[in-house]
Amino acid sequence: MKFISILALMGLSVCFGQPASAAPRLAMTPPMGWNDWAHYQCGFTAQTILANARALVRTGLAARGYDTVTIDDCWMLKSRDRHGDLQVDPRRFPDGMRPVAAAIHALGLKFGIYEDAGYATCGGFAGSGAGKDGGQPHFLADARLFASWGVDYLKLDGCNIQPATGTAGNAAYRAAYQAESIALRKVGRPIVFSESAPAYFQGTPDWYDVLRWVRRYGQLWREGTDVHVYDGKQPERSRFGSVMWNYDYNLQLGRFQTPGNWNDADFIIGGDRGMTLAETRSQLALWSMMSAPLILSSNLDQLSPEAIAILGNRAVLTVDQDPLGRMATLLRRSAAMDLLLKPLQGGEYAVGVLNRSPAALAIELAPRDLGFSGARCRFDVHDLWTGAQHPSAAVLAARIPAHDTDIWKIRPAGACGAPARMGAITRIVPNVPQSRQDSRDYTRCVAAPGMVRECAGTAAQIWRIRPNGTLRSARECLTQIGDRAALARCGPSASQRWTYTLLGNLINRSSHLCLTGPASGQLALRSCGHNVASQIWTLPNDVTVGSGRR
Repeated sequence: MKFISILALMGLSVCFGQPASAAPRLAMTPPMGWNDWAHYQCGFTAQTILANARALVRTGLAARGYDTVTIDDCWMLKSRDRHGDLQVDPRRFPDGMRPVAAAIHALGLKFGIYEDAGYATCGGFAGSGAGKDGGQPHFLADARLFASWGVDYLKLDGCNIQPATGTAGNAAYRAAYQAESIALRKVGRPIVFSESAPAYFQGTPDWYDVLRWVRRYGQLWREGTDVHVYDGKQPERSRFGSVMWNYDYNLQLGRFQTPGNWNDADFIIGGDRGMTLAETRSQLALWSMMSAPLILSSNLDQLSPEAIAILGNRAVLTVDQDPLGRMATLLRRSAAMDLLLKPLQGGEYAVGVLNRSPAALAIELAPRDLGFSGARCRFDVHDLWTGAQHPSAAVLAARIPAHDTDIWKIRPAGACGAPARMGAITRIVPNVPQSRQDSRDYTRCVAAPGMVRECAGTAAQIWRIRPNGTLRSARECLTQIGDRAALARCGPSASQRWTYTLLGNLINRSSHLCLTGPASGQLALRSCGHNVASQIWTLPNDVTVGSGRR
């Protein structure tokens, strides 16, 4: 069967250029909840799901916002019934799915379910897509079934999607996810739609195209590699490296995110085996600084009181759930440390400092390190882990343990003014295997006077992005000089003005050429290609409170 016929088989005719209709405004803050996959994989039953649902309530985590219980892959049989409907696995769910959904709703929680856009799920069970050898897809029928169960949240994976002959995989994925989005709108129940499509293109040129269209159809999306799942044979195996890997790639994608559309960096495994308490603090703090969905995936009955206190920290959770929905900007990155700044509603900012290293890290940050100016600038500081308040502080100082992250809320005094749009300019190095799990391999920083280098957190790697399109280091501007980019005295020339696009290109306004950089070496200007890795950059976000969004 030609996959391109999927919409026709549903009796739908929709142009890719626009959604079928205005979708209801769902998930205006990042979704929170629990999912079985990262701890149990396929080793669960109805009782496993309900035990964790009850644990959400008993621990107080549900009251803190973790309110959706989602059943992942393996809940169904590998074949459909004679009417073409999905069949719930009777060994796992002897009474079917409706009683499970009803019990979850009775606890005051929402109910989520997993399916796949292909002919089979990643585990080999019945998918919603067109059959491997032809046949009609089941998006609308399955959406109606889910609505009848009271489903509030759908995670749609992307294994086993069949592209039509001569059709790129990107187009096949787009057809499938659009079809699911249309089906969900037809069933008369608001269902948050979590899309896995971008994760199947990570490391390819199509990744950015998928990230551009996926937000039309759902509210959140997985864009890359999975965090490591719990392994009962190696229960103490460290999983922190995979958490850092997901943080690194997710932090590069803030330009695609806005309230109602969320980059999903995968599950919160903090508190589970293979994660220390310091690493648990890091994951929650970093995910909150990125406004990422917070989906726990552990055995909640085995979480320690200390882990529950971390995951339920109300002050940190308010950073994640802040209505502005802004992703933090990377002010500085070195081998040991990341410094992050995030604007919050009401004139406050969140500051995060990650210690990647295996040794404790002493830090002292002045207002200028965060982009504020003025010799009289002071902050009212709230340490979100300890609760300590420090009025009118001139510096942020801390000793951060290995693999930990400190996080504060600050309210700058009027003398501080607005923070500059400043920080690191980074690019992703393609085809780095996850096994390397090191941001020094995955990302590079632009350094004055016009080079790409390992990120070292030096003054030469801190740039100010001005409203007129200049990129400044100290008092000089990045300038096109022949076929190179280098620093020169700032002036009115268009050769010093740059346009930044959603796909990550920095285009010189004089030559219309793209800033191009190797993994290490001299910056150049070249003709713009489509999603060329050496031409895709992550710039500091605009951290001015209340500023507009692209």
